[in-house]
Amino acid sequence: MAELKLISKYPDSLRQIIQSALSERLYSIETGIKQTEKHLQEFETKYQLSTGEFIRRFNNDELLHSFDFDEWIGESRMLAHLRESKEAIEEVKFVN
Repeated sequence: MAELKLISKYPDSLRQIIQSALSERLYSIETGIKQTEKHLQEFETKYQLSTGEFIRRFNNDELLHSFDFDEWIGESRMLAHLRESKEAIEEVKFVN
């Protein structure tokens, strides 16, 4: 676990600024997660495959390459990245 120490003449203001920025970023990430999940659901419905099954079959060369598949893979990777970012922000603890 990383630890970060910030020093300021105005520690209370700095803390509020950082908490607000993290809150706004978390909201943005959560919105992105919802949008990405919606896109993944659209692909899953269109191709009648779960994302996990699609990736397994694509990686095993069981599917022909298409632009949709590139986008599907990109959305899947984006979701993983967004979830990781969300977890990182949610784990931030402020100490005195």
